[in-house]
Amino acid sequence: MSADSAGHKDIARNRQAFHLYEILDKFEAGIVLLGPEVKSIREGRLQLKDAYASLDGDELWLHQCHISPYSHHTHNTLTPIDPMRKRKLLMHRKELDKLKGRVEGKGLTLVPLRVYMSRGKVKVELGLGKGKKLYDKRESIKAREIAREQERALKDR
Repeated sequence: MSADSAGHKDIARNRQAFHLYEILDKFEAGIVLLGPEVKSIREGRLQLKDAYASLDGDELWLHQCHISPYSHHTHNTLTPIDPMRKRKLLMHRKELDKLKGRVEGKGLTLVPLRVYMSRGKVKVELGLGKGKKLYDKRESIKAREIAREQERALKDR
């Protein structure tokens, strides 16, 4: 967990998203959570590996995001919270309409890039991504390797 200059405390990052998708635009959304889920997220027990967001009608939902049960949760032990349940994301209507047009029209995907805390609220950063082909992935790996070699060469001088 790290904090950036705006005071946002990172909880989780989806590093695989930048490998699988070309991120065209980023958006911020709130997330509807239950009390024990927030406490679990504060402990850093969240996984975004296979997560994605989808528009269902006029609502935005987060799927396949795993939030482990809170370790000290004692209430409602008869009805445990499903760690993989879909969770509603909160955005302004104008932003949702803009997203809806871009996702449906161009066949783009909404990928959660990171989850962070901002002023006590849990936020999700969504990326509007276009899936990379295998050769695109290879090109990005080559570019990264070349950049590393250049850095080493400059460092050795």
